[in-house]
Amino acid sequence: MLQIRPTCENCNKALPFDAEDAMICTFECTFCSDCVTKLKAVCPNCGGGFEKRPIRPENLLEKYPVSTEVVYKPVDFEAHFKKL
Repeated sequence: MLQIRPTCENCNKALPFDAEDAMICTFECTFCSDCVTKLKAVCPNCGGGFEKRPIRPENLLEKYPVSTEVVYKPVDFEAHFKKL
């Protein structure tokens, strides 16, 4: 089951469970669509691509709560682009 992390790892923008602009990679690294664009759609952690994060149905939130763990690791864009 997806964690549905609450914020963008780069800019710390809030990404609630129903955020339309939340993107994840295969390891569930979570970024907003603006940051994914800046990253040229390459995850700075694993090098994989991004997909739109699914929206967990509101009626399942009590049984399957979303994560409250904030992962905030601003990207060093210069280093990221050297890896591309």
